[in-house]
Amino acid sequence: MKLVVVGSSNMDLVISLPRIPAIGETVLGGKSSMVFGGKGANQAVASKRSGGDIAFIAKVGNDLFGENMKNHFKREGFQTDLILTDAIEPTGIAQIFVSEKGENSIAVAPGANMKLMPKDIEPFTDLIKNSKAVLLQLETPLETVEYIADVAFQNKVKLILNPAPAQKLSKNLLKKIWLITPNETEASLLTGIEVKDASSAVKAAEHLLKMGIKNVIITLGENGSLLCNEKGSEHFKAFKAKAIDSTAAGDVFNGTLAVAITNGESLQEAINFAAAAAAISVTREGAQPSIPSRTEIENFLNLEQR
Repeated sequence: MKLVVVGSSNMDLVISLPRIPAIGETVLGGKSSMVFGGKGANQAVASKRSGGDIAFIAKVGNDLFGENMKNHFKREGFQTDLILTDAIEPTGIAQIFVSEKGENSIAVAPGANMKLMPKDIEPFTDLIKNSKAVLLQLETPLETVEYIADVAFQNKVKLILNPAPAQKLSKNLLKKIWLITPNETEASLLTGIEVKDASSAVKAAEHLLKMGIKNVIITLGENGSLLCNEKGSEHFKAFKAKAIDSTAAGDVFNGTLAVAITNGESLQEAINFAAAAAAISVTREGAQPSIPSRTEIENFLNLEQR
């Protein structure tokens, strides 16, 4: 496998509303749906659909949601023996509100995701050692992330970390990261520098480089993204798209970015490919249902280049 993704898998309970409710407010809205989600699973599926040679390791509960997920991953073409089951904790659940503007608000009960421990990863260390890159997020225990980072670093495997949800990370972990992909909020928390425009994004990225990270991509939503490494900084514009639901846009970006990197593309080419995939995803509802195929991404890029 060129790429190993380790992370969360949730059942998303989605409610579409005219607007996101304020505290104490009840908003009567439109339809509800159950959608496969979780940052790890979203990124893994995005990687798979974009043509990646990928393995996905996760943990679900011994319940109906967990069983449905295993069947879903089998249909997507994953090895289901890498989808582990926790005997006690239920499958992770995310409650998602989506507004008419495409904005979202998310609450997560992580369940079995937080039981994915280093001892669960040990049987699969050869998979990680022999890969070109490993992609992680922060919806599983931090000690598991650190364990995988050690394995990757010791074996010269590129570690890509999407530091979401935002939290402080140790210097020991940061120096083992080949590429980190925070959004503005996450970059602000990691560096103490408020990211509010391109200039402050550069300052935050440079701060992360000083911590030992090799490459930084700060995603800026509709303002595109910023790449920063020892060669300097470069801004990439976002593709224009009419947003319906932005729930998994960041995950789509990360999953497709990782595939492009493991396929030998430059970071600039990878960012372009990932930005196209994310632009397609926001025009569709749901997390994994919004994820495009490689053909769709390539067709989109071809149209943009005309």
